[in-house]
Amino acid sequence: MSPYVEILLRSIGAFALILLVTRLLGKSQVNQLTVADFVNAIVIGAIAGSLVVELNESGYYYAFGLVAFGLMTIAAEYIGLKYRPARKLMEGEPTVIIHNGKIMEDNMRKLLYNMDNLTMQLREQGVFNIADVEFAVAEPNGSLSVLPKADRLAATVGDLNLRGNYRGIPSELIQDGKIIEQNLIQNSLDEEWLFRELEKQGVYAVSDVNFASLDSGGKLYVDLKKDQIDHLTDPTDKVPAQKRRKNRMDG
Repeated sequence: MSPYVEILLRSIGAFALILLVTRLLGKSQVNQLTVADFVNAIVIGAIAGSLVVELNESGYYYAFGLVAFGLMTIAAEYIGLKYRPARKLMEGEPTVIIHNGKIMEDNMRKLLYNMDNLTMQLREQGVFNIADVEFAVAEPNGSLSVLPKADRLAATVGDLNLRGNYRGIPSELIQDGKIIEQNLIQNSLDEEWLFRELEKQGVYAVSDVNFASLDSGGKLYVDLKKDQIDHLTDPTDKVPAQKRRKNRMDG
């Protein structure tokens, strides 16, 4: 067998095995990587790489090692679900970085966490002033959970004693120019209804639609593939210069 063909076949097999192991490990492996998850990903990737390129060795050995390591990882995850001490050992535990508005320097040193890390992650949470933070907790997956001080919290509908409207989760109807038939059926709708709604918004071809979703109130949101602006920093983009001059004169 040609080495190129063998590498191709091994690559397909390695990809299938990694996909299988990843699905078995659950979505948290992808969305919320802890230190243990990161190490597992490196080892699984190394084994898969050897499976592909080590043509002098039987691929079955590496495939067996990949499956065995995946099963051990699943077993460790199961033990972590049942026993909290084991979970803390494998995944770590949350660490308080800011407590009652005070920065916990000792805890930061234990995590090798510096002020640049803290201010960066606070900005990612929309907080630009450390003085506005009551509590901040470094999570095992590396994210930072933040509780602003009471006088910095945004007022909610409940705080104002108002009755909020139910919003629900929007249902995707079109993605990349393709109609999602299943979601239409779940909403007791058909393509004719969708075409009529698109025409109301000046859209006459589904292929022109990048994304469309229906909210719980029956409002259709449509984003076209041809949406673009020429100057990202110019808020007046796509407004003709003559019209802009007229607007300024009218103002």
